[in-house]
Amino acid sequence: MHEPEWLAPASLEEALALKAERTDATVVAGGTFVGILVNQHLLAPTAFLSLGGIRGLRFVAEHEGELRLGALATHRAVELSPLVREKWPALARAFSLVASPRVRNRATVGGVLGDADYASDPPSMFVALGARVVVQSRHGAREIPAEELIVGYYETSLAPDELIVEVIVPGGPHRAAYRKFRTRSHEDRPSVGVAACARDGGLRVVVGAVAGRPQYFPELCTGEPASIAQAYAEAIDPIGDISGSSEYRRRVIAVEVRRALEEIAA
Repeated sequence: MHEPEWLAPASLEEALALKAERTDATVVAGGTFVGILVNQHLLAPTAFLSLGGIRGLRFVAEHEGELRLGALATHRAVELSPLVREKWPALARAFSLVASPRVRNRATVGGVLGDADYASDPPSMFVALGARVVVQSRHGAREIPAEELIVGYYETSLAPDELIVEVIVPGGPHRAAYRKFRTRSHEDRPSVGVAACARDGGLRVVVGAVAGRPQYFPELCTGEPASIAQAYAEAIDPIGDISGSSEYRRRVIAVEVRRALEEIAA
């Protein structure tokens, strides 16, 4: 068995060129999720495309009232950022609930979206906040609404030659909450994650860890908290696994959606 080739570009331009040429390469940044898949023999890459040596993608900044997160910004950097804590506190909370500090010091913003792991905390919060994901290839850049990036279990809408380079989160007055329900340790992945955001008279409710992609139903986001919660519980067909059966998750969805909505209304 051959060892995977290790490709380590020093610049974004070099990385994009390699991404176009080596579509077989598995992209790694912090490597926390990919490492698990490899160790469990669920992934056997022929090559790794490591983004760790690229400078300029680790920023956490505000520009024209919006939050800009570089793809290589770590979970810990987002969690501890005074800017994020002050103006986007629910996002800081969602990142703070991921695994352990050791993992959060390595895991990246781009990685948690690009891996499209259904049982992650931040993707649902990004969707609820109306974030846009900036992706780039050698031919240019484009923005993808966060709700359109993850399309199924471990699957995204990225073209084979594209990389995530940035996430943009709208600013301005809003009330948001993230609730994580887990059945085992405090470092466990969510059994159900609920993100909610009220802004400019509109409401977004997103449920994660229950299907292949974050579950968002704009047509259900009107009414009282209890009615919205029940509508979401009925609309979603949750998975069943070691963290809880489908029916158990359905009951949790109803409770946690209601609690999230009551939290942002308080």
